[in-house]
Amino acid sequence: MTSIFDPSGKQTPCTIIEAGPCVVTQVKTMETDGYSALQLSYGDKKEKRATKAEVNHFSKSQTSPKQFSKEFRNYSIEKNLGETVTVDIFSEGESIEVVGTTKGKGFQGVVKRHGFSGVGEQSHGQHDRQRAPGSLGNSSDASRVMKGMRMAGRMGNDRVKMKGLKVVKIFTEKNYILVSGSVPGHNGSIVLIQK
Repeated sequence: MTSIFDPSGKQTPCTIIEAGPCVVTQVKTMETDGYSALQLSYGDKKEKRATKAEVNHFSKSQTSPKQFSKEFRNYSIEKNLGETVTVDIFSEGESIEVVGTTKGKGFQGVVKRHGFSGVGEQSHGQHDRQRAPGSLGNSSDASRVMKGMRMAGRMGNDRVKMKGLKVVKIFTEKNYILVSGSVPGHNGSIVLIQK
């Protein structure tokens, strides 16, 4: 992340996203496929690392194999096969949504995962109980731990959509978008930007 200052001196935290250029690798129509959609692909892949089906699919649009492809059904741009989509489709001040996979944090306890406070102080003969969850189940009535109980477990690596982010600045020569706030994922991860 980074931050920029507006003319009044207000600081805005921002994230830089490289958005494209994305290539149109397939155009689906109502006549041929039963619905209309546009497939965009991003990131070059070596041809020797691609399957023959991928090489054949991307050769129809006269492009090299790509790492990531996504199909968009509700699209507002009219593009033909092989054309590129750049950051020009966005405008400064526009509200967008960013979808990504959060950082994986592995198996975590209840203090880090759910914000439990733990025992707090070590007294009355307690030892090694500061970060323990406490009691889990009911008495003999239910005789089990109820579903959805907040316990230790795997944390992170979830699909998250950040809504209401603003496009602060666009750098068309490098295909960079400056977005207010944070986006899910680690540095270099692939995210999906939606209008």
